[in-house]
Amino acid sequence: MKPGIEWRQARAEADNAQFAADLHAALGRTPKAISPKYFYDEAGSRLFEQICDLPEYYPTRTELALLQAHAGDMAAQMGEQVQLVEYGAGALRKVRLLLQAMPRDSVQFVPVDISGPHLLGACDALASDFPGLAIQPLVADFTRPHTLPPCPAATRRVGFFPGSSIGNFTPAEADAFLRLAAAELAGGGLLIGIDLVKDHAVLHAAYNDAAGVTAAFNLNVLERARRELGAEFPDDGFEHLAFYNPAYRRIEMHLRATRPLTLQLDGERYHFLEGETLHTEHSHKYTVTGFQAMAERAGFKPGAVWTDANGWFALLWLQGPRPV
Repeated sequence: MKPGIEWRQARAEADNAQFAADLHAALGRTPKAISPKYFYDEAGSRLFEQICDLPEYYPTRTELALLQAHAGDMAAQMGEQVQLVEYGAGALRKVRLLLQAMPRDSVQFVPVDISGPHLLGACDALASDFPGLAIQPLVADFTRPHTLPPCPAATRRVGFFPGSSIGNFTPAEADAFLRLAAAELAGGGLLIGIDLVKDHAVLHAAYNDAAGVTAAFNLNVLERARRELGAEFPDDGFEHLAFYNPAYRRIEMHLRATRPLTLQLDGERYHFLEGETLHTEHSHKYTVTGFQAMAERAGFKPGAVWTDANGWFALLWLQGPRPV
């Protein structure tokens, strides 16, 4: 059952208020920076799905190939009678490969995503393709306190976090998420995708595609602020900037001011010098052993690992701690 109109309106108002508060904070600090979660309104979610199909963007096709080849082994790690929680569920494209390898009548699927309309539409499509699958979508920011549906008796809760999305977190945020997930998934486990350290040219191309889709995705953060919050700034005032920062082993995405300008939000005026940026995203790259060590500190026990022939991407099974 879809939420009613009043619930959706209340949710949109609360989300806009949080977006406005976070954007004011982002523009008021030095250097200016905002969470990448604000990429994912309905327009941003559609743009990201286009990015996933770009020839330069290797993570999606590489991870899909790993899932296609090894979904049976991954499902075996999860076991039967599971509540499968997908963090940052998006279009529910990758989880389909897992679900095909799992006994459908023994799975309760809980997709969690911040973009309500996008998530609910994806759930409708999934329900049509997987009749009989119990689906309980949760519209929430999974990095903040949230309440998952109760786990049925004799069922273990397991997580799925594909797409190397954990790379968008700072090291402290990644540690906090892993600790939160370890607590939620005690007695179960987590299947997580990570992007691996590789040649810088491959990374640069992936975030600077020739078609300009990633640029549009990045610029949509401010376009969203214009649409939803009434922000005012010059149409050609910002440009996409993405580069690899070897000191942090991460790609950084910024919106760079093309000239001195002012962005106005709720009567507040924020000034940009020419070349000054709003940092919108970073995407950390890992080694398998380094990430396993971080997961172990959070309470997980490292398990099976699946990687591609190029060594560009990995899916890791992390066994959750024993339930208290």
